[in-house]
Amino acid sequence: MSRADSEPRKAYRRWVWPVVLGVAAATLSWGGSAGADADPSGLPEAIDTILGDPRMEGGAASVVVADAATGETLYQHNPTGRLMPASNTKLATSTAAMDVLGPGYRFTTDVLAAGRVRGGVLHGDLYLRGTGDPTTLAADYDELAADVAAAGVRRVDGRLVADDTRFDDRRQGDTWGADDESSYYAAQISALSVAPDTDYDTGTVIVEVAPGAKAGDRPRVTVTPRTDYVRFDVRARTVAAGGADSIAVERQHGTNTITVSGTVPVSGDTTKEWVTVWEPTGYAAAVFRDALAAHGVRVSGATKPGRATPPGARALATHTSMALKDLLVPFMKLSNNMHAESLTKAMAYEATGRPGNWGDGIAAIASYLKGAGVDAGKIRQVDGSGLSRKNNFAARQIADLLLSVRDEPWYADWYRSLPVACAPDRFVGGTLRTRMCGTPAALNARAKTGSLTGASALSGYVKDADGRELVYSIVQNNYLAASVKPLEDAIVVTLAKSTAEKAAAGVAPKASRSAPHAQDDADGLECAWRKPVTC
Repeated sequence: MSRADSEPRKAYRRWVWPVVLGVAAATLSWGGSAGADADPSGLPEAIDTILGDPRMEGGAASVVVADAATGETLYQHNPTGRLMPASNTKLATSTAAMDVLGPGYRFTTDVLAAGRVRGGVLHGDLYLRGTGDPTTLAADYDELAADVAAAGVRRVDGRLVADDTRFDDRRQGDTWGADDESSYYAAQISALSVAPDTDYDTGTVIVEVAPGAKAGDRPRVTVTPRTDYVRFDVRARTVAAGGADSIAVERQHGTNTITVSGTVPVSGDTTKEWVTVWEPTGYAAAVFRDALAAHGVRVSGATKPGRATPPGARALATHTSMALKDLLVPFMKLSNNMHAESLTKAMAYEATGRPGNWGDGIAAIASYLKGAGVDAGKIRQVDGSGLSRKNNFAARQIADLLLSVRDEPWYADWYRSLPVACAPDRFVGGTLRTRMCGTPAALNARAKTGSLTGASALSGYVKDADGRELVYSIVQNNYLAASVKPLEDAIVVTLAKSTAEKAAAGVAPKASRSAPHAQDDADGLECAWRKPVTC
């Protein structure tokens, strides 16, 4: 995903996309059936040329372009071919969330008590109840603790009970990779968790490893938020200036032990990694318990996770999240997987009243898609984020959704959440902020990106040279090239440059390791999931 908004950044250098614009003459409008012999158009030939790039040799692509106002298909290539959409899955999840939950939906985190407070002592257990908020910060738990203290509680003679029963206890999605377990973009999902930063990377801690004062010293390791919930096995050492910087930070499977290995040179850079925790409910309870102690509230009993708050318990403190329409911005701009999964389980709960789970959540998304005119029977969705390689979408269904959603009353808020090509602000440009710069698509195209190893997608909206809004969906799979994102960019630039009477083809640049998206497909990560952030 992405890093904290306030953290220092390396100097940002805009990468101007080296597109070469050619002209493909067309004497007829784009209105005919794409590729039909009776109605030749410059657009099909231009896009076909891009898709014929050697980088797609042996691969598969599904592409649809349509007029946003009329819905008329202007181009299609294998439109019903089902491929892995990667994070384009979030288009279905986010639109369904706006419909099922509503733009004003807010999560709450509550502190409750069933017993009475006498003389500063709460007789009974103290309950911390979550509803799935993926944006709760350590500072929010601190405010909750301050409110408990302000309510006159100085000691709890019972336990701290962490109520995460709003969601089920399945923590990871279908077929998520075991090698991603400690990577922050694959954090466990719980109704109670902690985000360490204002990108809201819930279920993770930020680990910083700085060199010691001299060679041989143990590196200095710090964690944000400060918590004893994780422990460190530091095997790393400081080496002389100019030595190798090979620090690696990884959590051991099934534990909260984080191993720090490798070497860091004297006066070298600080390594900063986002690492998932094992069992986020316990993480939230530990952070809250520390906050209570800091405000003079002592809990006598142990922490007990996974128990429901008894009926009739009264609230001592409540934290309310931002509205969904605002949460969509970090979610979609930065392609935050954990936001997608939390919303999927929240939809499940709101639709059924049962603990939120992936099965009910996916059913709620499918129900929305059906109502929006999308044939949900022709797709397979198993999670909310697209992290699973079982997800299968075709460009036709994605384009149909992008056309339909324009009529929703909340469309403007949802549209605002899409990344904008070459917009430098991370919370505007998002995963597109370094793409298509210096082209007619810059500050014009809006789209959701997607990346897994061997899978790339880009779907959204762009205005052509006449000002006509177009919808496009591009899904590419099974290629061996490091990245095919230049081909996606070339198609969108072609649309932005062209008119209804003449298509001007954007020629994809050759592969370059210096391009900001050159490694997106090679390691299967969105650019916003890499540190330092490459987009």
